[in-house]
Amino acid sequence: MGTPPYYGPDFGLLQKQDPELAQVLLDELDRVRGGLQLIASENFTSPAVLAALGSTLTNKYAEGYPGRRYYGGCEVVDRAERLAIQRAKKLFNAEHANVQPHSGASANLAAYAALLQPGDTMLAMALPHGGHLTHGSKVNFSGRWFDVVSYGVRRDTELIDYDEVRDLALRHQPKLIVCGATSYPRLIDYGTFRGIADEVGAWLMADVAHPIGLMAGGAIPSAVPYADVVTFTTHKALRGPRGGAILCTEELAKKIDRAVFPFVQGGPLMHAVAAKAVAFGEAMRPEFADYVNKVIVNARALAESLSGEGMRAVSGGTDTHLALIDLRDVGVSGAEAEQRCAAAGITLNRNVIPYDPEPASITSGIRVGTPCVTTQGMGPQELKEVGTLVTRAVRHPGSAREVRERIAALLAIHRPYLSEY
Repeated sequence: MGTPPYYGPDFGLLQKQDPELAQVLLDELDRVRGGLQLIASENFTSPAVLAALGSTLTNKYAEGYPGRRYYGGCEVVDRAERLAIQRAKKLFNAEHANVQPHSGASANLAAYAALLQPGDTMLAMALPHGGHLTHGSKVNFSGRWFDVVSYGVRRDTELIDYDEVRDLALRHQPKLIVCGATSYPRLIDYGTFRGIADEVGAWLMADVAHPIGLMAGGAIPSAVPYADVVTFTTHKALRGPRGGAILCTEELAKKIDRAVFPFVQGGPLMHAVAAKAVAFGEAMRPEFADYVNKVIVNARALAESLSGEGMRAVSGGTDTHLALIDLRDVGVSGAEAEQRCAAAGITLNRNVIPYDPEPASITSGIRVGTPCVTTQGMGPQELKEVGTLVTRAVRHPGSAREVRERIAALLAIHRPYLSEY
């Protein structure tokens, strides 16, 4: 019969008291165990992280910071937050850490609040070129509250144009320069950004929500030595709970802390803070470094496989956990590819590519990532086959049943939550 699946802490109690909601949890587990998860911003947390999330720490209101709370009875949860802070500082060699942000977006909001005033100028990567909504999109608070100047990638290389970044910085004299992206598959030169920021007297903020896990494991260079503020999420390659965090210099520690609380947030989610501490502790282990290196190897194998099937990798490949795929030569839109893959049991997302002629609701590309499948134990050979399956699902929608059968064979060996890893 094999090892039974892991359903989470106290699932039996939930099943007894609320079978309707318990069925939702079962259905979600069946969904992820029955298909390939290639969303670059998702991962499978450890059962230890899930246990912390499902703990009694969720009951405690703890406005403020350890030793400086506005509620009594925080002496126990203080220990959890201090552990998370200490581990984050050690893991990333940072001078200060704030682990309270509920998300990456709220971490960015707090960072902006600490460094900017409404109407100030900031320089950040354009959303259609790989940036994030919170980097100045007009539909987001960042684009409404600040004067945002955007930089992008070159048409010929699809890499960040650092000459353009410098020219824009010299011309517009931003108070803050933001580097970081959500769909940029290459390494970012934080040293060059630091030099540009120093030249114009700007703060430098690195939003490393996507590559932070790779940095934690030493697989790619860290942004921490270069940036004044580093914001990130804990639920992608870092393999922690959904949430955010901020690292910064000691000079900015008080400003960042005051921006998170009381300016942006009230009481922190102490169960999530404890789960972040668990994830930071897991990321310090040698096996985590091995894991994130495999994530990159797998991403390259997947990108090469897709390229070999005529699905071009933007910028020619990847240095990270994700690849951006241009589908124009295939004659299928990103939205169509997403739907066809879903029908075949492959979860990924449509994504704009640089200079995309299609709107964000349609797109000419897809984004694929390897954190989940690597957590499941897959390697380069399996990812080459995954590339073939994605291609078949996109090019031949009538083959969905056949693709699902091949995926089932893969997942018979590599299925999430069969045991604690």
